[in-house]
Amino acid sequence: MSHLPKLPLSVLELASVGVGSTVRQSLLNMIDLAQHLEAKDFNRFWLAEHHNMPGIASSAPSILIGQVAAATKKIRVGSGGVMLPNHAPLVVAEQFGTLEALFPGRIDLGLGRAPGTDQATARALRRSEDALSADDFPEQLGELMGFFKGTWPAGHPYAQITAVPGLGHGPPIWLLGSSGYSAQVAAALGMPFAFAHHFSAENTLPALALYRKNFRPSAILARPYAMIAVQVICAETDEKAQYLAGPIALSFLRLREGRPGQLPTPEEAAAFPYSPGQRAAIAQRQADQAVGSPPSVKKRLAELLEATKADELMVTTLVHAHADRVKSYDLLHGLFSPT
Repeated sequence: MSHLPKLPLSVLELASVGVGSTVRQSLLNMIDLAQHLEAKDFNRFWLAEHHNMPGIASSAPSILIGQVAAATKKIRVGSGGVMLPNHAPLVVAEQFGTLEALFPGRIDLGLGRAPGTDQATARALRRSEDALSADDFPEQLGELMGFFKGTWPAGHPYAQITAVPGLGHGPPIWLLGSSGYSAQVAAALGMPFAFAHHFSAENTLPALALYRKNFRPSAILARPYAMIAVQVICAETDEKAQYLAGPIALSFLRLREGRPGQLPTPEEAAAFPYSPGQRAAIAQRQADQAVGSPPSVKKRLAELLEATKADELMVTTLVHAHADRVKSYDLLHGLFSPT
């Protein structure tokens, strides 16, 4: 079997909590996975920010980044992402300045403008109705970069504040998006851009086109650099991969119905009485991802990489058993590397 194009391969981790497991075990699995992927030369290991979701333990990515970075030696560790509307920019600058000071050259700060949760939880995070809008994202981003660089417009009220750590310890900043908005902001500022193909596949190509068309070279990047995140579940056979994909499909339906929970077992997902409409929704969602045997995953990823011309691929794999997840990443790695 020929191999897929050689390009950086990275991972988006959500610290999923399966039925019958615990948050502690989920976090220990997260660290074990990072160490395993580092040994296979994966490029990045990013932690997502989600709140009020019993099946996801990555509500505090800055803490998890520190734990993963301390347990590894070379893999880049970052946020995929920090949802900036939930946080004061000064706090983010101090947290990630601390991480960069402790692990220089290994930290990434991926930023999103959505709350990553429901509106009530967003209010609890910021204790402010005003913080629920993402419209002030450019202003928040400007403040964050000001704290890292120490440069402010004349008369800015925060110019007298020094972020310690933060100033002089700014990690590379990525903008994350699931629509064209962040793509255009990233292009205007000459920043790297990561697109959430795994839950917004219909917007992938338009957003990447906007990013590349409007990109302005900067001190950060001379040319556009785009990464796409895609769900991959790879097993020995197509049937086994579909079986392992059952839990995330059922979780998706429950989340859409406002009933989030822990990641169900494959047995529970297989026995669930899906309606025809639910089966159609699952099939449509899965068609945009890569689920199957190595040949099937290879074909789907080759099509996706050809269509998107992505510079880097970020993979997320949500299955119930840790061993199955590790195996999926091993099979995926084999598609990109002859060793």
